[in-house]
Amino acid sequence: MPIKRLGLVIHRGRSDAVKAADVVRAWCAENGIPCHEIDVWEDEQPRRHSQEEAIAAGHPDLIVTLGGDGTFLRGARIARCDDSRVLGVDFGHVGFLTEVPSDQIRASLEAVHCDCAVAEKRMTLTLRTSRAVEIPEGMDSLLRHGRGPALPSPTVLGSDDSAQEPGIALDVVALNDIVLEKLARDRQVDLALYVGGHLLASYSADAVIVATPTGSTAYSFAAGGPILSPRLDALVFTPVAPHMAFNRTVVTAADEPVTVRILPHSGPVAISIDGQLRGVLGPGDWAEVGPADSRLNVVRFGEADFYRRVRNRFRLADAPAAVADGEAPATFRPTASRPLVVD
Repeated sequence: MPIKRLGLVIHRGRSDAVKAADVVRAWCAENGIPCHEIDVWEDEQPRRHSQEEAIAAGHPDLIVTLGGDGTFLRGARIARCDDSRVLGVDFGHVGFLTEVPSDQIRASLEAVHCDCAVAEKRMTLTLRTSRAVEIPEGMDSLLRHGRGPALPSPTVLGSDDSAQEPGIALDVVALNDIVLEKLARDRQVDLALYVGGHLLASYSADAVIVATPTGSTAYSFAAGGPILSPRLDALVFTPVAPHMAFNRTVVTAADEPVTVRILPHSGPVAISIDGQLRGVLGPGDWAEVGPADSRLNVVRFGEADFYRRVRNRFRLADAPAAVADGEAPATFRPTASRPLVVD
């Protein structure tokens, strides 16, 4: 569908991304499309909730991000409010979410405007906790070191089924992951993991990650987790530096929610949503992570080539013994059966 209103998220630490914003604004002006920069903050001004950002921008139906995957996640946080599409222009280093090279901005906007692009619907996560979470007073100044201000603590959702469901539903959606991690340098987190209500194991670790298939190439991968196709629906649970023999990732079905209970002798637990600290829980609290009702619409052009992107982004090298007879072709699809040879 044609673009009606565009929201723009800019990595202002990159001069090339700032210049590219002028290209987007010029294209919007030529096509009579309102364009508003979103998720903007000054040093002394707090950031806003996603709903507030969407309202201030007039509910854009396309959000364009100029930066890397971190900038893309900033746009995704706001896009989910109105089921908007997100188009990522790549100014990063190891991005899996950004789609468009910086020299193809105009052509990509034209393609979206003419309905020549597709929207991949990516699974997202949401969170329910034993109580409301908030960032302790004084922590915001620490979080600002080298970065902008922290996001506000999540608001509590009110719903008709709140009386039947335990705990508190928080107004958060994660595209990559939800992480429960230690807050004190010398205190690990002690957590019991339940899958579908049944205890799997108790962990003493630096952190535990619950990721989507999209997020399997991010923090979870760095912690030793597997790579999943973003077309799957699943939860990827990966412990970080667990002090135990069992350190494997567990992949569950999307309808098997992961519940983490904080054990009595644990240190305080920080909750991060897509890399942003949003609050703290303590011993006796619990958090349940499951699929959100909404999916994120990620703009893509042509056939998705996720595995080529994995190979290129991670600079995967072939085993020397495997390439002794020459390198394998970049693409291969069987076309016919080979005849059976009998000695």
